[in-house]
Amino acid sequence: MDCKGTLKDVTKDWMTGRFRLTFEVDKDVSGEIERLSGKLLALTAKVYRRKRSLDANSYYWSLLTKLAEVAGISKNRAHNMMLRRYGKLVEVDGDLIYVVVPDNDEGERMALEAETFHIKPTSQVKTANDGSSFRTYLMLRGSSTYDTAEMSTLINGLVEECKDLGIETMTPQELERMMALYEQNRRKRVQDG
Repeated sequence: MDCKGTLKDVTKDWMTGRFRLTFEVDKDVSGEIERLSGKLLALTAKVYRRKRSLDANSYYWSLLTKLAEVAGISKNRAHNMMLRRYGKLVEVDGDLIYVVVPDNDEGERMALEAETFHIKPTSQVKTANDGSSFRTYLMLRGSSTYDTAEMSTLINGLVEECKDLGIETMTPQELERMMALYEQNRRKRVQDG
């Protein structure tokens, strides 16, 4: 069973010390109750975040492909460059994630061409015992994890980069409508808690 809902009530069984949570869900789950009743379940409850639209994702990758072609670079490199400039850092319990990469052309090439991870260089370079240098990088979140506001920032940055290269983007009116939709979704998300 997968659904959205709101935590409505919390009680504590003082004999067992266990909590009982009551959720109000957004869809009819009556067909699931018998199948799940009395069974040990793995439960996860987290704050709902509205996903960004697939149109925004399509627009981002379409523009990114044009930028990569004009700049003569791979889509992976273009994507990593945009994430470095306009993306969000990975945080775990409020802490950033750091990685070290050889501080040479090959290390930077590998970082820019990566498809499965995204990292941003810092100015911190360390020297190993053998004299080789390693640059510290910060781990970046992939754009597939972005909400509408974060994706809006990424798209706005990409649009500006494309304009600088003479690449046609949405008209100002189309872009304004798309940004208004992002804002509407953000406000709705805040209202939904």
